[in-house]
Amino acid sequence: MMHAASFNPIDAIKFTVIFLGGMGALFGLGLAYAAQKFSVKVDPKVTQVRNALPGANCGACGFAGCQGYAEAVVARLEVAPNLCAPGKASVAQQVAAITGKVAEAKEPEFARIMCQGGCSKSQKRYKYEGVRDCRAAVLAGGGDKACRYGCLGYGTCAAVCPFGAITMTEDDLPYVDITKCTGCRKCEAACPMKVIEVLPASKEVLVACHSKDKGVDTRKNCEVGCIACGMCQKVCPFEAVSVANNLARVDVNKCKVCGLCTTKCPTGAIKDYIPVRSKAFVMDNCIGCNICQKVCPVDAASGVLKQKHQIDQAKCIGCGICTAKCPVQAIDGTFNAPAVFEAAKAKKVKTAAA
Repeated sequence: MMHAASFNPIDAIKFTVIFLGGMGALFGLGLAYAAQKFSVKVDPKVTQVRNALPGANCGACGFAGCQGYAEAVVARLEVAPNLCAPGKASVAQQVAAITGKVAEAKEPEFARIMCQGGCSKSQKRYKYEGVRDCRAAVLAGGGDKACRYGCLGYGTCAAVCPFGAITMTEDDLPYVDITKCTGCRKCEAACPMKVIEVLPASKEVLVACHSKDKGVDTRKNCEVGCIACGMCQKVCPFEAVSVANNLARVDVNKCKVCGLCTTKCPTGAIKDYIPVRSKAFVMDNCIGCNICQKVCPVDAASGVLKQKHQIDQAKCIGCGICTAKCPVQAIDGTFNAPAVFEAAKAKKVKTAAA
């Protein structure tokens, strides 16, 4: 009489383990072969550049994060080594050394808030009770502010800043700490009202308003809005200010940051980031040409022809116009004096070499 073979579970387990182990080894060998066959060799310079970068992945360089920039700056000759805003000059020098490129000096850029209409100086259309985020608030009829162009004040820019450079004031306006700001533009991109502009650090006189409403409407909505009166345009000695679409704008390429327009703006819409300016004084090499007297916008300069002139310190606003116009560099003390003297020195050297 025949009996069926008895089932042995231990043998079954052994077979399963051996089978799975064999399959695992087979697939492992296949993956190892594929990895070696299709592997992409990475230039070691890319890794070196990536390690030199701060790792903010802010995108200010124009590439998809630090890795994207590292690959581009190594592989492409036209990509400059100084594009990392957070890294500044020190990182630029490291990247230049790794890639064999020259890191040219780049002027720092900072985020500027082009609105001064905080909650104490501007009007509301309604009471917003939603999520405290400007992008959410703007969905509710364009925001709760009476000015359709003003900062909503719910801190989206501060939330997205990767460097902690932006904080909100008690008046619900962003404050930018320029010692922390890298000009990465994340806040600029996140602001739904487009009241943030990243500008060169040297451009320190700006119309901090974006309102294109008529002057009478702007006055109703905000105490510090631009009313397009044109006073700034009339007094600017460098033709840097223009008025269009009910809004004054400063051409940063023409502006010499004299600050004269800020003294004439009736609403305070023009922001001067050099609020305290040192005043001019005349040195002994003055030839008494009267040019300072002619160009001074506040009649602070005076004197007799061919004799040393004087500057009335009580009247002087430190605009530096006289310093820039003096043909013998006899006026010092203003913010632009070092640059004026250096330019004059370079001109003399060039003339002597010609």
